[in-house]
Amino acid sequence: MKDEVNLTLAKSEAKLLHEKITDKAYNDDDLIRILATRSRAQINATLNHYKDAFGKDINKDLKAEPKDEYLSLLRATVKCLVRPEKYFEKFIRLSINKRGTDEGALTRVVATRAEIDLKIIANEYQRRSSIPLDRAIIKDTNGDYEKMLLALLGHEDA
Repeated sequence: MKDEVNLTLAKSEAKLLHEKITDKAYNDDDLIRILATRSRAQINATLNHYKDAFGKDINKDLKAEPKDEYLSLLRATVKCLVRPEKYFEKFIRLSINKRGTDEGALTRVVATRAEIDLKIIANEYQRRSSIPLDRAIIKDTNGDYEKMLLALLGHEDA
């Protein structure tokens, strides 16, 4: 069953979000309530209306102070709500593509998303990195840890 979307609510909440962000009231209860309680379909409708009505993606407006950790968290929340597979793909890519694997981050994403959308995240990873996620994991890990990650990815021979 698809989530129902209330377009009137999306329009009014997009306006409210814009007002709060314009006033730099980033920790306002209404802003937090909207981001924390709406269904994925409703938040997408609201954020699409925000972009249409105000000419900018909400995350562009939340970059007013790029070094602000709270705003960074709000941007990550929006990214995760709108396109979780893209958010988690980037998280995996950043945990693998650096000097030494961030095993905690890699394990957290693979383990928590295994039954939800890991196949979609793996497809996004391959699209973005031009290498299958399982191959990147094999290249960057070994032993039982590698086997566990591959099993969570759905490899029967792991």
